[in-house]
Amino acid sequence: MCGLVGLVAKSDVAPEIYDALTVLQHRGQDAAGIVTCGGGKFSQRKGEGLVRDVFRQNDMQHLRGPMGIGHVRYPTAGSSGTAVAQPFYVNSPYGIALAHNGNLTNWEQLTHELFRDDLRHLNTDSDSEVLLNVFAHELQTLGKLNPAADDIFTAVEAVHRRCRGGYAVVGLIVNYGVFGFRDPWGIRPLVIGTRKSDTGREYMIASESVALDVLGFTLLDDVAPGEAVFIDQEGQLHRRRCAPHARLRPCIFEHVYFARPDSLMDGISIYKTRMRQGETLAKKIRRLRPELDIDVIIPIPDTSRIAAQSMAYELNIKFREGLMKNRYIGRTFIMPGQSHRKKSVRQKLNPVPLEFFGKNVMLVDDSIVRGTTCRQIIEMAREAGAANVYFASAAPPVRYPNVYGIDMPSASELIAHNRSVEDVCKLIGADWLVYQDLEDLIRCSRDGNPQIEGFDCSVFNGEYITGDIDQIYLDRVALLRNDEAQNERRVELQAQGTAVGLCNDV
Repeated sequence: MCGLVGLVAKSDVAPEIYDALTVLQHRGQDAAGIVTCGGGKFSQRKGEGLVRDVFRQNDMQHLRGPMGIGHVRYPTAGSSGTAVAQPFYVNSPYGIALAHNGNLTNWEQLTHELFRDDLRHLNTDSDSEVLLNVFAHELQTLGKLNPAADDIFTAVEAVHRRCRGGYAVVGLIVNYGVFGFRDPWGIRPLVIGTRKSDTGREYMIASESVALDVLGFTLLDDVAPGEAVFIDQEGQLHRRRCAPHARLRPCIFEHVYFARPDSLMDGISIYKTRMRQGETLAKKIRRLRPELDIDVIIPIPDTSRIAAQSMAYELNIKFREGLMKNRYIGRTFIMPGQSHRKKSVRQKLNPVPLEFFGKNVMLVDDSIVRGTTCRQIIEMAREAGAANVYFASAAPPVRYPNVYGIDMPSASELIAHNRSVEDVCKLIGADWLVYQDLEDLIRCSRDGNPQIEGFDCSVFNGEYITGDIDQIYLDRVALLRNDEAQNERRVELQAQGTAVGLCNDV
């Protein structure tokens, strides 16, 4: 899962891209990058770490130009390190930089095609570089000295024909403008906003609407599934649907965990969706446990807070902030390695004993993936004196890996895979465990936009909407994603000592 920004303005855009990336930091903490264009040249800076650590004042002074794109990254399929920090760049045709959120499920096939048929060289194993080269090749085959918006859209049409999976993209073409597009299923989010300046209209593309908000842009629209947008350097917006059979099936896990609650995605308020998740789960709790022997409801910060508040209100039970969060520890879901995740939970959260001692406590989390976090938090609750510890998940059991850009572990590392709710309850050490039903979760999201016919729910039901995922593919992904493989990859990258992109013209 990554965060994207593209901006065309009337002055240097790097400071505003920086601000937007900090707002999207929750979507990736592994690496960050910015590429700008001015005077016919690209300038770039990218590296490992948080946005505030990658970019210094001196870097920002060198990132000049009224057009630019930015990216925050967290690793998928075991890849990490500076070498795969984005945006990526190719100099032919024209000079193109591109950043990508998602995962190409046929990237291995495309890698062979690019080398054998398109005669293009790849420097990394990142599917984002694959996507960039597919787009660049398709644009180059048009043979235009000065590409127009229609040429860019024609190249995107070819990308949709060749690429499979979930992807949202922002890109920059030297001296021409910024483009963005979304896969034909709309799995990964992308929005576009506008604002009026003294010298004309300015446009911005981003993964979430909150990035528009902080820079004073007004949300214009979601980029539709299969649609491409192009903002030329004069500030004119061009749009076209580039996939003939596009259907909107956004990833529902965005609504559960990844997106900020103050975002709007495909017309759906994430905040209201999480409120509905809490209300619906409360009704299930009342139905299954009518005695309601719960003294207090405590959220596991931060993404479960809204659902927990709504649940407490619906059940008329006290809501308390019983777990204090260290704001300087990253999201444990995207921590590299199981041992690191275990250590981070204790560093990240500390209980308030007063809210636990002698009480029947209902802990609420957005989801349960590996079970690492909730198991340790339940232990902490018992150490703080809780009489009984109940646990509620605002999402259904996560039983299957994600293949569209969320680096969930292999199926064998998912605590709910091939296990009953009772089995999971014992493994995490709870006295009672309740999950949201999938039908209810879907209803919570669809109530925000009834025009959406369905969602990608593959992590819950194992149904992969692109239709190209089989057990062989999942087994191959498992080999890349298990903790042992990721640790080996990190050691390899550290040994290589790669360093990319001091602030320079490219």
